[in-house]
Amino acid sequence: MQSMQFHQVTQQLKSAPLGDVAAEVHKQLDSLSIDVPRGDVAITVGSRGICNLAEIIRATGDWLRDHSASPFIIPSMGSHNGATAEGQQAMIESLGITESAMGMPIRSSMECVNVGGVATGTVWMDRHAYEAAGTLVVNRVKLHTCFSGPVQSGLVKMMVVGMGKIESATTFHSAPTDEMKDMLLEMGKFLLDSNKIWAGLAILEDGFDQTAELHAVAAADILKTEPDLLAKHREYFPALPLDDLNVLVVDEIGKTYSGTGMDTNVIGYRGVKDYEDLAKPEIKIIAALSLYAGSQGNALGVGLADFITQRLRAEIDERKTFINAFTTGDMSRAKIPATLDDDKEIFETIASRFGLDRWMVIPNTLHLGNLFVSPDLADEVAANPICTVAKDATELQFDNGRHQLFA
Repeated sequence: MQSMQFHQVTQQLKSAPLGDVAAEVHKQLDSLSIDVPRGDVAITVGSRGICNLAEIIRATGDWLRDHSASPFIIPSMGSHNGATAEGQQAMIESLGITESAMGMPIRSSMECVNVGGVATGTVWMDRHAYEAAGTLVVNRVKLHTCFSGPVQSGLVKMMVVGMGKIESATTFHSAPTDEMKDMLLEMGKFLLDSNKIWAGLAILEDGFDQTAELHAVAAADILKTEPDLLAKHREYFPALPLDDLNVLVVDEIGKTYSGTGMDTNVIGYRGVKDYEDLAKPEIKIIAALSLYAGSQGNALGVGLADFITQRLRAEIDERKTFINAFTTGDMSRAKIPATLDDDKEIFETIASRFGLDRWMVIPNTLHLGNLFVSPDLADEVAANPICTVAKDATELQFDNGRHQLFA
């Protein structure tokens, strides 16, 4: 194969990192004009790699203790990490959320309480949260990878799906995709009306995956506030600088970056049968090279790729991936794509069939500040006002079969 070259691209994404995250947690919670529950208060923690999550959770617990509550942590991630109490505790511990680091207990259980029923299904809640004096729902607000709507991934989804463990995750993902937004609103309102939720702490991240904003929201205001926070998130959301590619190479996938391993809003492909897909970007071929270790083997979303390496395939925990995919009902996202030996064979094979034009290589779908494009795209990308393109191209090199663009 002829040599391949790429130009490095720097995107000036929106950057607005908070200077003192812990202080902002206290400031936001201080702004709530509602009484703090007396007794045990549950704090939700999901499975995503949210920036500064450990600091946010620690500060939240400190604030609650300062206000005479007894905080504890509940892993809240639906069916993730094998849908076991041990697996879900191990997941949050891998994110730095340990009892010693947080100064409060972790109560991990898959046992849920049937809170009641609504038109769209049964509403479940983690038993520890149900029996507490109140729950503080903590989550990042962002676009969902399956559907659109006024609320997507955020506080409401954490309540409805995360806190309901595999029971709620199964109910939610059994619904037709275009009805999920309605289910979130209906079940979310039911949970809020149950008076089991005390408040929410919403996290917004900037284009570089840094904590940009924190918003404490009283339970009664969550449903009307979250759509506004989602609109703010759109202003930060990173995207590819072009909407038309022949080949996209994703260096690393995993649930730390997105619930589907690769953010469907970035790659322009949801992969859900019998449901409308995204119109942009248009990408003919997607290759994925590695699975992030923090995903602990869950490779949901691998099926969105056309090619993967043997390295990625070996990193897959088939049981964890199956449980997550089976719960969502979208089995195609767990299918194993065409598997080649290593990065070198991936690049060579795709180039031999699809040519060398309109390529882009990204580290993952969350961190898009630094990426690479084929020479034919250099001028086109440079016309984007937020992009700076290196004048000289970088020769594609491999070390033991792995490319060195991000080395």
